Amino acid sequence: MELAVPSLRALERQWAVQVRHDNGFLRQIGHAVQGPFHLIHPECFAENLLAFQAVLKRHEVRGRVYFGKKANKAAAWLREVANLNGAVDVASIPEFIHALANGITGARIGVTGAAKNDELLWLACRHNAIVAIDALDELERAIAIAAQSTTPMPVLLRVLPPSAQDSRFGLNERDLGLALKRCAETKQHIAMQGFSFHLDGYAVEPRAELALTLIARCLGARAMGLEASAISIGGGFACSFVSEEDWLVFKEACSPELFHANKTFSQFYPFYQSPAGADMLDAILSSSCAAGNLAVELRSHQIELFLEPGRALLDGAGMSVFPVQGFKQNGDYGLATVAGLSMSMSAQWVNSEFLPTPMLVQMGPERRQEPTRAAIGGSSCMEYDVLTWRKVAFEAPPRYGDLILYPNTAGYQMDKNESSFHQLPLPPKIVVSRQDNQFVWRIDQ
Repeated sequence: MELAVPSLRALERQWAVQVRHDNGFLRQIGHAVQGPFHLIHPECFAENLLAFQAVLKRHEVRGRVYFGKKANKAAAWLREVANLNGAVDVASIPEFIHALANGITGARIGVTGAAKNDELLWLACRHNAIVAIDALDELERAIAIAAQSTTPMPVLLRVLPPSAQDSRFGLNERDLGLALKRCAETKQHIAMQGFSFHLDGYAVEPRAELALTLIARCLGARAMGLEASAISIGGGFACSFVSEEDWLVFKEACSPELFHANKTFSQFYPFYQSPAGADMLDAILSSSCAAGNLAVELRSHQIELFLEPGRALLDGAGMSVFPVQGFKQNGDYGLATVAGLSMSMSAQWVNSEFLPTPMLVQMGPERRQEPTRAAIGGSSCMEYDVLTWRKVAFEAPPRYGDLILYPNTAGYQMDKNESSFHQLPLPPKIVVSRQDNQFVWRIDQ
């Protein structure tokens, strides 16, 4: 009996559908690049950012949406952030400089990450960027650096979540008390503006509950003479890549037989989730528990809400394209090889798989349409260089010169693990926009 193959058809934005049906447009880019490339659509990113900002406005909550820059290195997103008065979350000097170079002012930059070096702290202080303090020794270095400046360094104190006591990040109860005391003692150098946290997973309730707890901490900090007027709830905003029905069917049918070489995986990203994106922020702000309603409490105590979405701002805003280099049959399914490496699909490097179904764009002379199942490998000599282990259903066998499109890859997939192994150039990011009612493109700088 033939194995049932869940479709996992991607949920696509209109621009993506139009582009993948425009063979001439894709052929033009492919001819110029002569290899794999990523398409990015800044307008879609802007729509996502505006949706988050609209939720804050609807709840009458003052706040700031920081784009988690680590999710994608392209400059095009930063211009949208600048144009829409957004903010950027960075964790390195190059990220900080990149944000400045694309019009983000220092006051709209947040600096997070572990054990920030003195150079990054100095740069943040010079530009009035807000720094999430993660440890007592980091706080002492920040105080010393800020003492050389004419203005205090704005900071948030990152809290170790009660549900993640083994996390590397955040101040535990003892250290948090000591940090607050030091901030109060050094107010001329440190402007303690509130607290931050980050939670793994994509659940609404834990974020709302911890934020409500931190409102009480803000009030306590104010009693110590500190400003304490902001809370950052970090990232982890859910995205849905496929329909709920497809996701449930896949989870029910998932078995090693669906994958090349009977591959097994430790976990998958939850490719269907609800609520997602800006709707998840709405749910967090609307959440009520014994401590109260988050939006009401934030307004009542004049506390701003900061958030740091990465993947959710990039949802629907990009796709990755790989030229087919060859195809061979392997029993009841085939193996397609593409120009490019699995390092350009980051999920493979954490023993997982990017599951939204890649699509075949047939190029060249027409061929007989013979439904074919195939896994997709990269062009290196390594057995584990596989972009898609799942035996995907295509309308016809992939052929040299065809293109395979991976949908919705802008968030973390494109460049988190990319490498120029075999001295292959990194796939360029191609910025797609519309001009005179047709698509135009340029290489992201």
